[in-house]
Amino acid sequence: MEQAASEVSYAPNRAARALVTGRSDSIAFLVTETEDRLFSDPFFLGMLRGAQSVIAEAGLQLVFTVASTEDEHRRFLHYAAGGHVDGVLVLSLHGRDLLPQQLEGRGVPTVLSGRPMIEPNLLYYVDSDNIGGAALATDHLLSGGRRRIATITGPLDMCAGQDRLAGYRRALQAAGHPAADSLVGHGSFSIASGFQAMTQLLAAEPGLDAVFAASDLTAIGAMRAIVASGRKIRDDVAVVGFDDIGDAQLAHPALTTIRQPLNEMGRAMATRLLQRIAGDAAPPRTVLPVELVARETA
Repeated sequence: MEQAASEVSYAPNRAARALVTGRSDSIAFLVTETEDRLFSDPFFLGMLRGAQSVIAEAGLQLVFTVASTEDEHRRFLHYAAGGHVDGVLVLSLHGRDLLPQQLEGRGVPTVLSGRPMIEPNLLYYVDSDNIGGAALATDHLLSGGRRRIATITGPLDMCAGQDRLAGYRRALQAAGHPAADSLVGHGSFSIASGFQAMTQLLAAEPGLDAVFAASDLTAIGAMRAIVASGRKIRDDVAVVGFDDIGDAQLAHPALTTIRQPLNEMGRAMATRLLQRIAGDAAPPRTVLPVELVARETA
């Protein structure tokens, strides 16, 4: 039978099979950001590659979608609950967004990227060690003799933003250098926000000698502001980012950063979701380690 199917290039009809199995053989990859944010940040591509590799190995389809508004959330919830997908991978959740709980309540297994800000014990998620990574970055700056260390946060309506700020503060506190409020700038994981925040930090604290940026894109924006101020990167102000996207190594000078395993995180998310769909036991929380990648900025 298999030989005959191969000879005629037979492929099973997914729609017909779905009527029998009750499965769509499709997984949604949902990013709750605007398209501008999505296509400007390589973080999402790294996660997508990892997830796609696992979903493809399982012989399933990955459905990519973006939903940044309440109307888009409602439409996606109706779509997913209608049996069009067997599960959902959710990235970049903000604030107290209830979409994951709503999906789960309608019988749609869901796995998140990053610890949620509401009822994390009821949801499955994969994260990196954001607190430990931020502390590692700050410790690296301290070990290089830096003492007026600023930070540019990520969005504080996301646990990644909060945790990286907490790790920075923890490392400074342990070293006896509590962070002043004037050394904390606020960003949004973007180049533009990094430039603006760094410009403001340099004006408020002209003697600062280092900055930990909560993402590589933010760090690249900060580097541009440092140069625009007439200062030299590393000689005057050391810089450490977070993510280790491709642009970090290509930056001039090459960016010292905290590498989080984006491909592995995407694979882990997809693996956990497939385990749940199959009815197998899956750990509700997976936190992957990070590492410092020392280059030329610190």
